[in-house]
Amino acid sequence: MVSERAIGVFDSGVGGLTVLKELSRLLPDEELIYLGDTARVPYGTKSGSTVTRYAQEAAGFLTALGVKVLVVACNTASAVALPVLEERFQIPVFGVIQPGAARAVQLTHSRRVGVIGTEGTIKSSAYTRAIQALDSRIQVSTTACPLFVPLAEEGWSEHPIARLVAQEYLTGLAAEKIDALVLGCTHYPLLKLILGDFFGPEVALVDSAEETAATVARALAEQDLLRRSPPGPHRFFVTDVPERFERVGGTFWGAPLGGVKQVEIG
Repeated sequence: MVSERAIGVFDSGVGGLTVLKELSRLLPDEELIYLGDTARVPYGTKSGSTVTRYAQEAAGFLTALGVKVLVVACNTASAVALPVLEERFQIPVFGVIQPGAARAVQLTHSRRVGVIGTEGTIKSSAYTRAIQALDSRIQVSTTACPLFVPLAEEGWSEHPIARLVAQEYLTGLAAEKIDALVLGCTHYPLLKLILGDFFGPEVALVDSAEETAATVARALAEQDLLRRSPPGPHRFFVTDVPERFERVGGTFWGAPLGGVKQVEIG
């Protein structure tokens, strides 16, 4: 039965584990398979055509394992490759852009929304288009915050340096008087504390990982794809040596990672 198959999730590295963690929380009876394309991380600085090719290869690996749905847990890949994946693969495909955009539209009262992300995500204007497609009256202000990724991966998400970087990146965005901020990179949920401190309670933080997991959970229920038998263990794959992924990924997953397998997908 299709419902008994696993959920496939991929990202360029460890950040997508925030999405996987939310899926595990909301759907504890589901089996999850995660692929981190660690040999080619980051996607955010690469061209759209390159990211689209990488995304197709990652999706092809997961669909060959028989997953029932595909979750693109990468903002950059979601921004540039989602239509190609939806056309090529005959299973439901979910990105992280639309769920985050929809939640921001729900939360804003001033119709001033901020979006932070990698250079690739911000340059794509994917969030701006998604938000304004839902409400054209909303003003969207965007800022690329590339240093947030290494800070999160080094476990420095609450370090004084992270606070200084946040001040440097976000002072201009705060001046736009936004009342909702989309965390447009799957690393950024680890920085919620300093982001909340910087913007204060008047700005709602939109966690795309949480919103994507909720969207997937609703879709599985609506399409009668929820698993009925006990799940097998979650499986983790990477395209480079697993050691760093296991070390850094434990912070994102919230528990030690072991048994990560290295594979080739290109």
